[in-house]
Amino acid sequence: MSNLDKYKKAFADTFEAEEEQLANLEYQSIPKWDSVGHMALIAALEEAFDIMMDTDDIIDFSSFEKGKEILKKYDVAI
Repeated sequence: MSNLDKYKKAFADTFEAEEEQLANLEYQSIPKWDSVGHMALIAALEEAFDIMMDTDDIIDFSSFEKGKEILKKYDVAI
C-alpha cells in the first residue's frame, strides 16, 4: 500500500468519508472532524506511518492538504 493510500485510508476510516470528499476536507468541515475526531485521525496517522507528531504539528493539521505538508517533516512522502 502506498503512503497516499495509507493517508487516504486514515481519513476515510476515521471520518467515514468517501474518497471524493477527502481533497477538500478541513477541520470542523464535517461533524466527525471535531476535537475528538482530530485526535483519532492523528493516532491513526502516527500508527500508519510509525511516527510521533509534535504538538505544534497536531494543532496545525487543519486540512487534508495541510496534513501532506506536515508529514513531509517526518520523512513521509505522500
